Amino acid sequence: MAGVFDIDLETEDVSDTEDDVCDFTAAEQENVQTEEVELTSDSVNRDSERVGPDCFELLTVLGKGAYGKVFQVRKVQGAQMGKIFAMKVLRKAKIVCNAKDTAHTRAEREILETVRHPFIVDLLYAFQTGGKLYLILECLSGGELFMQLEKEGIFMEDTACFYLGQITLALGHLHSNGIIYRDLKPENIMLNHQGHIKLTDFGLCKESIHDGSVTHTFCGTIEYMAPEILTRSGHNRAVDWWSLGALMYDMMTGSPPFTAGNRKKTIDKILKCKLNLPPYLTIDARDLVKKLLKKNPAQRLGSSKSDCADIQKHPFFRHINWDDLLNKRVEPPYKPQLHSEEDVSQFDSRFTRQTPVDSPDDTTLSHSAELAFAGFTYVAPSVLESLKEGFSFEPRPRAVRRHNSSPRTPISPPKFCSAGPFKSSLDPELDLFSPTSPPAAAPSPLDGAATQPIRTPARNKKQRGYRR
Repeated sequence: MAGVFDIDLETEDVSDTEDDVCDFTAAEQENVQTEEVELTSDSVNRDSERVGPDCFELLTVLGKGAYGKVFQVRKVQGAQMGKIFAMKVLRKAKIVCNAKDTAHTRAEREILETVRHPFIVDLLYAFQTGGKLYLILECLSGGELFMQLEKEGIFMEDTACFYLGQITLALGHLHSNGIIYRDLKPENIMLNHQGHIKLTDFGLCKESIHDGSVTHTFCGTIEYMAPEILTRSGHNRAVDWWSLGALMYDMMTGSPPFTAGNRKKTIDKILKCKLNLPPYLTIDARDLVKKLLKKNPAQRLGSSKSDCADIQKHPFFRHINWDDLLNKRVEPPYKPQLHSEEDVSQFDSRFTRQTPVDSPDDTTLSHSAELAFAGFTYVAPSVLESLKEGFSFEPRPRAVRRHNSSPRTPISPPKFCSAGPFKSSLDPELDLFSPTSPPAAAPSPLDGAATQPIRTPARNKKQRGYRR
């Protein structure tokens, strides 16, 4: 069987409980009474919102694994109050035990900040407490494509074509940014409320893989892993096109192309066995699967410099208008039946029936371990823009304001590197909750939730991603 890589944790809420206070004096002309007005960051610094676990109300458990939990949450403070999100909570102590897990966590946070695409999950906020990391993601209430595939058994070719087209555009965008995904499978593809796909779970991604670059990490989910990963001969973005072929085969036949009773036998089949295609597939579908599942990556469709453009030109996609697909002008083949924004009927009831609890974590990390998560804090530019647009401070007409003191100016977090902390996309003035900033008050131990796609039981005995 394939190895398992999941998240599992219990969480507690941590956030700053004190607001920074600035004193201003309002004065009129000479011989006129003056008055002091106390202004808090809630009214003055609305464009630099402080976000912590206490800003979110836990609604439902969506998933659980070895490193953390995923909750459905509602924002109860500040910008976007009342909106539903997914909250992914990771326990630092478990992550820092393994240098690769720490690196993968840093990479996921970095990629989610950098990449914006219609078919990739949006990161809205990131923050941390003493013992936990939080990612606040858009809530994808349509659930996993895995669940839909499990219900249907197999997809008709026009349905598969729609999903594979959107996935191709998402992978092409990642590749154009030097990122390979390496964990494409039905469990990591979510549907939004309209039925459009979103790639999630970027923990196994690798950055800075451009033309001619290779990497050697053994990772992924066995049934979808390319031969060059299994042989550790060095791999590049062509591995994602192999995974797309395996996913296409899975969608249209009911299981991945190479499976066996255990992990070793599955690997042997991937490396040695010939691809068998069912006779009911159309000529175009058969041809695309064959070209994507070439064991030699140099011969695989999509391996050239043109990357996804070669795949888009294949006759299987001849009815796709790629511009319409990218801009979501094509009607999805399946629209989730949702009764409300909080509807979690598309998620596994093993998780959703659990009581959502963010348990305390009083683990103390060493200074060097904490440095691995420096600069983790993030607020999406779209959130900051909405804050700026909504900000207006109307002083009394008679008052002439002058500063008695200036607000705290935080220190910009260090820039992310492969062995160092995260970089921040925010101006130093806006990163008020960076762990490198001099705190105005000790944070209170609360726990927040961050969003991420949910994992469900394996279909046809498939296991989760394997990381080593």
